[in-house]
Amino acid sequence: MEKRLPLALILCCLIIVGWSILNPPKSTETKQTDMSKGAVSALETPTPTPTPAADPLIAEDAERQLEVVFGRPGARGNYLVTFTNRGGRLLSLRLGDIFIRGNLDEAAKEDPDNLIELLRPNSRGEDWQVASFGLVAGPSAKELFDEPLDEALWKMEEVFDQFGDLEGVRFTYGSAAGVVITKEFRPRVGERIIDFTLGLENVSAADAARPRQFRLTPVAGVGPSPDPWGGDEGSGMRMYVEPQAVIGWLDDDGEVGVAVEEMAEKPGADDLSGTFNAGGALAFAGVQNKFFACFLHPDSESQQTLVGASWRRVQNLEWAGSHPENPSESWRYMVTDIDLALYLGEIGEKRSWNYEVFAGPKAREELVEASPDYEAVTIEDLGFFSGIAQVILAILDKYYLLVGNWGWAIILLTLTVRLLLFPINRRSQTAMARFQTKTKRIQPKIDAIKEKYANNPQKLREEQGRIMQEEGAFPPLGGCLPMFLQIPVFVGLFQSLRVEYHLRQEPFLGWIQDLSQPDQLMRIDVSLPLIGTIEWLNILPLLMVVLMVWQQRSMPKPTDEQQARMQKMMLFMPVMFAFFLYSYPAGLSLYMITSSGVGIFEIKVIKKFWPIDETESAPKKGWMMRLAEKQAEQQSAMKKMQQQQHMARQKARKKRKR
Repeated sequence: MEKRLPLALILCCLIIVGWSILNPPKSTETKQTDMSKGAVSALETPTPTPTPAADPLIAEDAERQLEVVFGRPGARGNYLVTFTNRGGRLLSLRLGDIFIRGNLDEAAKEDPDNLIELLRPNSRGEDWQVASFGLVAGPSAKELFDEPLDEALWKMEEVFDQFGDLEGVRFTYGSAAGVVITKEFRPRVGERIIDFTLGLENVSAADAARPRQFRLTPVAGVGPSPDPWGGDEGSGMRMYVEPQAVIGWLDDDGEVGVAVEEMAEKPGADDLSGTFNAGGALAFAGVQNKFFACFLHPDSESQQTLVGASWRRVQNLEWAGSHPENPSESWRYMVTDIDLALYLGEIGEKRSWNYEVFAGPKAREELVEASPDYEAVTIEDLGFFSGIAQVILAILDKYYLLVGNWGWAIILLTLTVRLLLFPINRRSQTAMARFQTKTKRIQPKIDAIKEKYANNPQKLREEQGRIMQEEGAFPPLGGCLPMFLQIPVFVGLFQSLRVEYHLRQEPFLGWIQDLSQPDQLMRIDVSLPLIGTIEWLNILPLLMVVLMVWQQRSMPKPTDEQQARMQKMMLFMPVMFAFFLYSYPAGLSLYMITSSGVGIFEIKVIKKFWPIDETESAPKKGWMMRLAEKQAEQQSAMKKMQQQQHMARQKARKKRKR
C-alpha cells in the first residue's frame, strides 16, 4: 500500500490538471464580450498568424534575357529577337534584311545597330505597359495566379527540332492554384510571320472551368520610321502622323473596316487612352508607322477569343530622361491592347489558341500575302482618293518593271497623266483664247458704258450684263476643267508617294539617294523669322517653284482686268507650294518639276508649230447664256407682278375713298 499511494496521487493530479485545461474559467472580460451584441474592436481581436504564400508550380528564380536569331541571316523573315522572362515578353525585334540606310557595305550590314528595330525596348523594360506580348489577368482570372503575370518570372526555354535547329521560344508559368499558362513563338521560314500560341491548362484547380478574362499587349515600342540621317525625330516628314494604333474588323458583309488612332505630340490628361469601336468581329490589331507594321491576326478557330480592343499613349522613358525640360513631349509610343476570353477547362484539360504575327514592311504585296485583311490598311493610308491612288500605284509599278528605276517611273507616270489630259487642256485653251478675242472686240463698248454710267453703278452693271449677254462673252466652263481634273490626280499621287514603301532608299540621280525623303543636298541649319530652323537645303522644291513661276509667266496675258489680277495672284501659289512641300519626298517634287517642264514645252514649242485657233466663233447659247436669259425673264416677270400689285393697291385705295 505504501508503494501504490504515490502513484494514485499522481494520477489524481493529472486528471485535475487536464480538466482545468479543457474547461478554463471564463474571465469577466470574456463574459462581457459574450453578452455584448456589438463587434469586438480591432485592438481586442487577436491578429492571425499570416500564412506564407505558396510557391508557383513553374517559374524561375532570377530575371534574365534571351537573344535568338529566327530565320536565315539576311533573308526574308530573318529576325533578331530579345526576350525577357519577366512577364514572358518580347523586348526587341529587328528585321534582319532591312537597314536604316541604303548603300551599306557588307561589314556595316552585319552590325545589328544598322537593322530596322521594329519593336523597341523602353528604358524601363520591366514595365509591362511598354513591352510586347505582355499578358495581364483580368478580374475573372486574377484568382488563378499568385502574382501579376506581367511581373512573374516565367520559365523561358528555346525549342529545337529533331535536327537541333531552333524552332522557337516557349514561356511557361504555373501557379500554386494549379493552373499552367504558356506562350510560344515560332517563326515561319522565309515569311514575315511569327506564329504565336497561348495555352491554358487546368492541373488541379477544382470548380474553375469557365471563361477567363485576359488583356494582351501584342505590340509595344513601335516608334516613327527611322531617320536615315540619324535624327531622333523620325523621317522628318510631318505629313504622316506616326506611330498609329490600328485595329481591323469584319462587318456583316464580310468587308474589312479599319480604325486608327494617331500619336499626339502633347496629349491632354483625358486623351491618354481610349476604346476602339469595332463594327464587327475583330480581325487584327497592332501598331504601324509610315513604312512598317506589326499586327496580330487570329486564326479561324481563335477568332472568338478577341472580344475587345483599346489604345494607349505611352511615354518614351529614354527620351523623357534626356529631355527633362519637356516632359509633355515624351508621349511618343502608341500601344494597342486586346481583351481576350480564354476558356479554362476541367482538371486535366489543356487548351491552346493560335495567332499569326506579321512584322515587316508595309509593302502592298507582302501585307496581302500575309493576310488579305491587311489590304484595308493600305487603302486607309491612301485616304479619300484611294481609288485614284491605287490606279496610280499600279501604273507606277508597270513603269518600274519597264525602266528599273522609281525616279524614271515617276517621270513616265507624269508624262502619261499630261498626255491623257492634253486633249482637254487643248480644248480649254482654245475656248479661253476665243473668249479673249471676243473680249478684245467688245472692250470699246464696255469702256463707253463705263464712261457713260460712271456715277450709276447699278445701271453700269445692268448694261455690262446686257452687252455680255448679247455677245455671248462669258468665260468658258472648260477653262477650269483641266485644273479640277488634276486635283484628284495630284492628291492621289500625294497620298500614294507619302506611304509607298518601294520608294524608300531608292536613288535617282546625283545627290538624290532616297525618293521617299527630301533630297537634302547639304545641311545648313538656318533660322528664319516666322519659319523656324531649316536644317537641310532641298534643291528640288526650289527648282519646282522656279519652273511653276516660269510656266505661269509664259501664259498669254488676259485682257480682262479681273482675270489679269487673278493671274498675278496665282504667281504666289508656287511660293506657297514651296513652304508646304519643302520637306516632302523627292518623288513628289520630281512629279511637279516634270509637270511644269511639260507645260513650258507645250507653251513654247507645241503652240509654236500647232498654234491655237483664236478665231471668234459665232455666239452660241451656252448654259451661261441660257442661265442669264432665264434670270432676265424671272426679273422681268417679277417687275411685271410688282407693277400689277401696285396698280391693284391703287385701285383699292380709290374704292375706299369713294
